[in-house]
Amino acid sequence: MKHWQETAGILAEIARLTEAGRVAAIATVVRIRGSAYRRPGAKLLVRVDGTSTGSVSGGCLEADVREVALGVLRGGSPRLLHYDTNSDDREVFGLGLGCNGAVDIFVQAASTPAFARPAALIRELLGGDEAFSITTGLGGDAAGRTLVLTAHGAPSGSTGDSALDEKVARRAAELTRRGETAVHGTEEQAFFTEVLMPPPRVVVFGAGDDALPLARYAQEVGFRVAVVDHRPAALSDERLPREVRRITLRPEQGLNTLPLGPETLAVVKTHSLAFDREWVRALLSSEVPYIGVLGPRARIEEILRQLETARDERVFGPVGLDLGTDGPEQVAVSVVAELLAVKAGRAGRHLRDREGPIHAA
Repeated sequence: MKHWQETAGILAEIARLTEAGRVAAIATVVRIRGSAYRRPGAKLLVRVDGTSTGSVSGGCLEADVREVALGVLRGGSPRLLHYDTNSDDREVFGLGLGCNGAVDIFVQAASTPAFARPAALIRELLGGDEAFSITTGLGGDAAGRTLVLTAHGAPSGSTGDSALDEKVARRAAELTRRGETAVHGTEEQAFFTEVLMPPPRVVVFGAGDDALPLARYAQEVGFRVAVVDHRPAALSDERLPREVRRITLRPEQGLNTLPLGPETLAVVKTHSLAFDREWVRALLSSEVPYIGVLGPRARIEEILRQLETARDERVFGPVGLDLGTDGPEQVAVSVVAELLAVKAGRAGRHLRDREGPIHAA
């Protein structure tokens, strides 16, 4: 979920730098084994002045990756880096790696025409609502070349070998259908296919002061966020991040203009019993799988009583995980934590009590 937003931000910055005549490199996690802080597809943008955006680890690899990236910008070839925390290698140990696992990271220049063409298509697809894949050559003659496969199966880009293009596109199409990010091919001619799935949407009903940290935190963790309110002034640029969609609407106007569906999570927090009731009424007739409602249990039960509806499992009220919160920012953390848990199919609990891997396979 986070990679969609992260990729969009990094590609927008690359486009800005390229337009200004400046160069940059991009590092991408392509494979992990064992424990790792970031998942395959995580990216780090490195500018020619050494500054960076994004991350490929919890902070232990970035300095080394930046040095490699600067070398690539000075005219070097793309590099496939391997870091293994289980190794006795003193150089790797000196990086201070804290996870028991191995990480492969591919570093390439991002200001070349060969990168710019697929990057433009990727940015266009990131503005849409369909899954797609990015396949990058990791070695051999195809190192750094990119194929983009849209949801309709139309490839863009080239490895430089038409027969190889067809084979790689078939494999990428299979991975896209399965929603699986993976390295494939041979040791000499490997490819990394990253499948990007559109993030779920969060629609917040009510733009009161306490909705602002919720909208901001939800957007920062990767959700596509919209805020709905009947007061245009409450939806001003000064109050909400520019990435958050603002919708001026009253409950009686209906839900037709809202981005609601089975991948949408709704949070109702207007601080008006009448408005909350009418938004809940409308949402209960929609496909949304989650309807969070702010307020004490008695208030939410009163809303459902007035709607003459039985308790619906989609209604999460009081909204949020039990964190002992106080104040808008802490409540927002509690709500976003519940949103993440619901989307992951997890019960919010201590990681120390989880058996097996932290991350799903």
